[in-house]
Amino acid sequence: MDSVDLNVLRSVLEWRRAGRAVVLYSVVQTWGSAPRPPGAMLALRDDGVVIGSVSGGCIEDDLIARLADGRLAMQGPPVQLVTYGVTLEEAARFGLPCGGTLRLAEERVGDPAWVAELLERCQAHQIVARELNLATGAVRLEPARKSDELAFDGAILRAIYGPRWRLLLIGAGQLSRYVAQMARLLDFEVLVCDPRREFVHGWDAEDGRFVAGMPDDAVSSIEPDERTAVVALTHDPRLDDMALLTALDSRAFYVGALGSRVNSRKRRDNLALLGLSAQAIGRLHGPVGLHIGSHTPAEIALSLMAEIVALKNGVETVQKKPASHASQVAV
Repeated sequence: MDSVDLNVLRSVLEWRRAGRAVVLYSVVQTWGSAPRPPGAMLALRDDGVVIGSVSGGCIEDDLIARLADGRLAMQGPPVQLVTYGVTLEEAARFGLPCGGTLRLAEERVGDPAWVAELLERCQAHQIVARELNLATGAVRLEPARKSDELAFDGAILRAIYGPRWRLLLIGAGQLSRYVAQMARLLDFEVLVCDPRREFVHGWDAEDGRFVAGMPDDAVSSIEPDERTAVVALTHDPRLDDMALLTALDSRAFYVGALGSRVNSRKRRDNLALLGLSAQAIGRLHGPVGLHIGSHTPAEIALSLMAEIVALKNGVETVQKKPASHASQVAV
């Protein structure tokens, strides 16, 4: 779940608690080249205020127009389906590319208790399935797995929600600042740990939240899950290896450490001497990043985030740098 979805649900909860009528739209099916994927959400308040997106903008305009001219009643059936782009002419009218078609669940939100509970579960880093009965409007929440996907059988919409993806950076140096900025643009929650006080100066609060303690304690305190990446960037094995020992035995989907191939081999040997299993060591990404010929801190950050996003999205990556380009810039 990204911050757009979280903001939609937060707004739904706020508006309903204030007594405003709200219609929640969810993309349930797409055909052709639709602008937004299944699961995308938009909330429409009774005065025409919207948050979220289900298309490139034209459908949003039509939903607001339906409310303004009375075609959309804020009080009505709990849930109904709305389809856009059935014909090529309609697809062109609503800006759907290549004859795309999308179907929306139009849900009138009643008791917002399920919204509050879903947000609380996401805040606790749980993955949740929301089952919406289209006939009755009843909502049921249940635990879900990372591999679960949105499902719709015409009667029940089962959508998957979860916490934002997290990135814990060990080290607050120059490279970490570039990585943090890119990660935030990609909607990661950024956490930073660096016990060296001289490196903390100049960080803005919006660039990342600092986690107190030594690196291994920081990793343990955030309880890494399948939506957490941990990257060691200090170039100091006394700090990096402490974090790696804990992170490689966690559920983090990505654990990496900056360094050349030679240094990465030495690090793996050192981790083995410290008692880490071969299976855990095999999870380590080092050198980090995809091979794009990176040399500057910004290029290394781009290479690193490209690899993390690829793995987040389930894309297999080819590692990494050829032997003739084995070194990474020390930052």
